[in-house]
Amino acid sequence: MSSPPESVEGTRGSKLLTPRWWWPLLAGVLFGIAYRLLFSQPAGHPYNAMMSSFTLLVPALVGAVTVVTAEWTRRRSWAYYFWTAAGANGLLVFGALALSIEGLICSALAVPLFAIVGGVSGLLTGALCRWARWPRTSFYGFAVLPLAFGAIEQHIALPDGVLTAEQSRSIAAPPAEVWARLLSTAAIRPEEMDAAWMYRIGVPLPVSATSEEGNGQLVRHVTMGKNIHFDQIATDWEPGHWVLWTYRFTEDSFPPQALDDHVRIGGRYFDVIDTEYVIEPTPAGSTLHVTMHYRVSTTYNWYVRPIANFLVVNFEQTALAFYAHRAESRL
Repeated sequence: MSSPPESVEGTRGSKLLTPRWWWPLLAGVLFGIAYRLLFSQPAGHPYNAMMSSFTLLVPALVGAVTVVTAEWTRRRSWAYYFWTAAGANGLLVFGALALSIEGLICSALAVPLFAIVGGVSGLLTGALCRWARWPRTSFYGFAVLPLAFGAIEQHIALPDGVLTAEQSRSIAAPPAEVWARLLSTAAIRPEEMDAAWMYRIGVPLPVSATSEEGNGQLVRHVTMGKNIHFDQIATDWEPGHWVLWTYRFTEDSFPPQALDDHVRIGGRYFDVIDTEYVIEPTPAGSTLHVTMHYRVSTTYNWYVRPIANFLVVNFEQTALAFYAHRAESRL
């Protein structure tokens, strides 16, 4: 005898309520997305995504939510605590990117930090779950920490120390040829610069750079993809030997959506102060030296500075290779 319709519907309803493997991940991601929306103010305003209150505390809470949700049904392994909590944070970052809450550059830089912080938090939460019956009361208190600390953090001044990156390259071309390429490089092809990691993670590629000299001034006009444009002003130079560029930006230098506000040059968190090129004549041609002074200003510079240094040095190496190719090919 077949079961009555009511019994079948009841069975289906109970299956919908049965915990599934993806529930902990979903709980963690939704919690993180909710906090990302709360921390959506522009750079420099309270409750923005560059605050440590979001960048460090929220990944930890996402990991905690993920593990607590998983432990609700059965005991999990230590490996599960770490990797599922780390995975939930990775999905949070990619989810924010897919929803256009976050940009590509910030997402690429955030994934390692979020995953590590979330994984460690998952381990700590797992330990708490093993030592206490249900840590729900404690967790509810922790859930408001980002908002509480965010109200305080807005009054903390950001560091503004200037960092330096230097690189050199030998070029089989005379100083005059190298100097000419430093001043003007028209029609830059993507394959000439796309080896730099900063372009691989979302910074628009350069298009051209042209210089003009007059009235005692030397100005280099730089254009990049997505209609980015700005000027480099020479504060000191000797033709064929060296030039020191500073930067001049206007209100329309970075059109909306062209570059993440959190990593915009000249912004609150990152700036390039100046760039100096020195050409040294050698028997084989020239040696081109580049020195960049830049600023990184976050409350977690211990994480951001090594990444910024890698990206800046990698850019310098790519730029030197570009100038060498142009000068040696007489392009």
